[in-house]
Amino acid sequence: MSNSPLVAGSQPDPSSPSDVDELRARLARASAAADAAGLDALVVTPGHDLTYLCGYRALPLERLTALVIRPGSDPLMIVPELERPAAEASPVGGLRLEIRTWQETEDPCRLVAASVPTASRIAVDDRMWARTAFALRDAIPQAEWVTAGDVIADLRLRKTAVEVLALQAAGAAIDAVHAQVAGLLRPGRTEREVGGDIADLILASGHSQVDFVIVAGGENGASPHHEVSDRVLQVGDPVVVDIGGTMPSGYCSDSTRTYSIGEPSPAFLTAYAALQDAQAAAVAHARPGVTCESVDAAARNVLTEAGLGEAFVHRTGHGIGLETHEEPYIVSGNTRVLEPGMAFSIEPGFYLQGQFGARIEDIVVCAEDGVVNCNNRPRGLAIVEV
Repeated sequence: MSNSPLVAGSQPDPSSPSDVDELRARLARASAAADAAGLDALVVTPGHDLTYLCGYRALPLERLTALVIRPGSDPLMIVPELERPAAEASPVGGLRLEIRTWQETEDPCRLVAASVPTASRIAVDDRMWARTAFALRDAIPQAEWVTAGDVIADLRLRKTAVEVLALQAAGAAIDAVHAQVAGLLRPGRTEREVGGDIADLILASGHSQVDFVIVAGGENGASPHHEVSDRVLQVGDPVVVDIGGTMPSGYCSDSTRTYSIGEPSPAFLTAYAALQDAQAAAVAHARPGVTCESVDAAARNVLTEAGLGEAFVHRTGHGIGLETHEEPYIVSGNTRVLEPGMAFSIEPGFYLQGQFGARIEDIVVCAEDGVVNCNNRPRGLAIVEV
């Protein structure tokens, strides 16, 4: 689970887990994928797709920066003249990509058009600003314009060994934070106070940025994306703590554990035991060859049998990498078959309005005969003595 960033630290260096050879391999795979999709060009503007493909964490400004991938030709970067030093200082410089610059009074879309003079089918990244996409379309009116989401997502969802190591490091860092959470949960403290302490710990653990902190006590635990409030924690409260951040590598962490300040109610303990079984069942089921929806069903069936099916209101998981939420999504209706290298969360939960909620979340990576856990903190209910 995640919401918007809460605290920003120093900017991450997304190129650090990806040396020049790996980035070259990504560009080559992207070119081959574009060719296989019948594309004459793939145009990618600042965002996670650009970071993934060439390691450049360009700012999303009104001035156009674009990576142009052309099957059969070398890729090139188009940047404002004043951004050339930043582009050259990024991994783009090490890749020795051709950089074409434009001046303030020039139309950068014409520069893109000149780089693909015979293109008839062009794909743009899914999150390109609409005004940029329309301006490019006007500059190259003969081309059919499509989104590149499926092409790029298929590249990003199969993590390399380097990326898996980055995710494991992120998992270990957020585990180190969860190891300290119980000491922060005391009656009389507010969710907001605890959340602030957790944010500090996330940065201290080695993350470059805090992406989200959810501290949901008592009845607030029934809201999956509650974040924090001024509610005062009380004895007997279950507390859902879902936290994550971005590492200097650019790769994300995301893990949820549920705590209790003193002994919770018997009804909560019974429900939580079923949740543990559901999460374990989904982890045991996940492996190459099974579908995303079958992993969701493995968790959902256990909770349904326990009478908690209607209280499990979200999907079982989401992919993770340079973004907290990306492909593949572990949800009913997704028939995508899992393959080695796919990384995703397994996070069933239950949410009873006006009472309480709980969630257990681990990041796992699909391996040859199962999954490897990136999170390894105990999954049982952590009861804080009072």
